[in-house]
Amino acid sequence: MALMILAHPDFDHSIANKAISAELVLKMPDLEIRNIHHLYPGYQIDISAEQAALLRHKLIILQYPMYWFNMPAILKIWFDQVFSYQFAYGSKGNKLKNKKILVSMTVGQQEENFKLENHFLIHDFLQTVKKSAEYAQMDYLGYIALYGVSPVAGIAKEERIAKTKQHSLKLFNLIQQYR
Repeated sequence: MALMILAHPDFDHSIANKAISAELVLKMPDLEIRNIHHLYPGYQIDISAEQAALLRHKLIILQYPMYWFNMPAILKIWFDQVFSYQFAYGSKGNKLKNKKILVSMTVGQQEENFKLENHFLIHDFLQTVKKSAEYAQMDYLGYIALYGVSPVAGIAKEERIAKTKQHSLKLFNLIQQYR
C-alpha cells in the first residue's frame, strides 16, 4: 500500500493537485491520502497519527505545489515534527528504514525556467528532502514535476488539464513499479 502526504495550503482552489489525487484514488482505492493542511489547519500536527500512517506503508508520496522554490510551510513543519529523534533517526530511530519516498510536485512556472542555463534546477531545490530521507534510512526515489500549471504560465486551461492527466498516469505507473 502507498501513502500520499498531500500538502497544498489552498487545496479547495487547487486544480492540478486536486486532479492528481482524485485520479490516483480512482485507480488505487487502497491509497491512503493524508491532506495535512485539512487535518491540521492550525499547524498542530498529530505526531503519533502521522508516524502510525508512515509505519503502515512501504511507499510514501509527497504531493505538493512548489511555493517560493520550496515545499509549503506545513510540509516543513510536518517533517520537523514527524521525523523525530528515535523514530526517524537516532540509536533506535530506524522506523523508516527501507521505506521508499517519492516526490510529486506541481510547479506554476514553465519547465524551461528550470533548465541549467537559467541556474534553477528542481533537483537542487529537493536536496533537503533527499537528505532528510537518506538520514532516516529511506530510499529516495526522486521526483516527478508537473510544470506550467499556474494560469500565469500562459498555458491554456485545456492543455493544463491534459498535462495534469499525463502526470497522474506517470505517477500511477511509478507507484505500481515501487509498491
